[in-house]
Amino acid sequence: MLDPTIRRIESTLRNPWVLLSAGAVLLAILLAVLVATFPLYRPVLESQFSFSLLVMAVMLFVILNGTALCILAERKVAAFTQDRFGPNRVGFWGLLQPIADGLKFLLKEDIIPARVDRPLYLLAPTLSLVVSLLGFAIIPWAGYVRWPWLPADAPPLTTQVANLNVGFLYLVAVGAVGVYGVVLAGYASNNKYAFYGGMRAAAQMMSYELPLGLALLVLLLTTGTLRLDEIVRQQAATGTWYVFAHPLAFFLVLVTAFAETNRAPFDLPEAEQELVGGYHTEYSAMKFAMFFLAEYAHMITNSALIVALFFGGWAPLPFVSWYSETSGVIDPTWWNVSWGAMLLKLAIYLTKVALFIGLYMLIRWTIPRFRFDQLLRIAWQGLVPAGIGLLTVTALLAYAGWHRNAAVTLVANVLILLVCLRAAARSRRPVTARQEDLPPIDVAPPITGQHP
Repeated sequence: MLDPTIRRIESTLRNPWVLLSAGAVLLAILLAVLVATFPLYRPVLESQFSFSLLVMAVMLFVILNGTALCILAERKVAAFTQDRFGPNRVGFWGLLQPIADGLKFLLKEDIIPARVDRPLYLLAPTLSLVVSLLGFAIIPWAGYVRWPWLPADAPPLTTQVANLNVGFLYLVAVGAVGVYGVVLAGYASNNKYAFYGGMRAAAQMMSYELPLGLALLVLLLTTGTLRLDEIVRQQAATGTWYVFAHPLAFFLVLVTAFAETNRAPFDLPEAEQELVGGYHTEYSAMKFAMFFLAEYAHMITNSALIVALFFGGWAPLPFVSWYSETSGVIDPTWWNVSWGAMLLKLAIYLTKVALFIGLYMLIRWTIPRFRFDQLLRIAWQGLVPAGIGLLTVTALLAYAGWHRNAAVTLVANVLILLVCLRAAARSRRPVTARQEDLPPIDVAPPITGQHP
């Protein structure tokens, strides 16, 4: 039995009004500090270079802390799908569980096996985490902003850390480098299970990079640009989100995003029922935690990429024009360049990212893991032919000048999907749970007669 005083304190701290009041007080203190120190950081806000550094620092803070919240959300979603309670003992409704998990990893014994390749063994988790934090740099989080104290003819500042001409190819390149951390972990651990996990990760990445590239080429033919800010601008200006124009391309990118992050049902490099823990079998303490931080950081970056490519970026709703531009000059209205609109756009973008992360988690606890030969067959015999067909049809539409017509591209996507389903239905390949190259099963003849 808890002491009545402790029970009263705990019930008071769990009261949502108490938490809201405490949050309001902290927000007021933060605003007061920002107002008091405004002359100090004003020059930082006026320069694009320093403002980009500020955006980088803020988004790194959001992503790193978001990974901790994702761990808590993962456990809550798992509990929801399995009809049980998630973490609810540490802190208010279990909200301090990520801190407890972090302390657990920090206090665990850091074991390094005797016969590992020590330099590569230590490099692998660091490489995975660092690479996962590089992709967010080109995400157009909140469009443009012009501060009210600047002159009207001052150019607006972009909320991208780096506005690269190569655009989403940079994200594809960074994502491809991420597999090196997993492969090095499997190789350096001197463990056959870890080695199998690393080889699985390499085969999986090489297989699913191809349909990802095909889907992105489809979007390149449609938009005519690689720059993510321009792709978001097109969707915000026309009101046509590209998920409605190319749903099949979106599906290809979504599936390959699951494969790149090694999330179920594509978590074959880990597969604890088969490989103990896969590539991170020999890792412990914070090195073990770094792999999972990298996984969640990849989820956040991939979700941000999908939102920019197919779901309008910071545009709140589809089929409505949210952006205006005249003669290449951004319209200086409230929604386009004000600091309040920038914060609202950032909130909208992060909300969309959070919804996709929830989808990641829900699918993990809903769909069972594929077998490895099934995983490769899905890529090479399913996604790749669909991607080639979609790319071919989109190229023909671009040649005819119809690639920007959302109705035409939607019909093309539906037809290609129907052709793929028809081909799968006519296939005479037996649907079996056994691997195809295994020898046939010898079935003993039935026993007849009476036993003695």
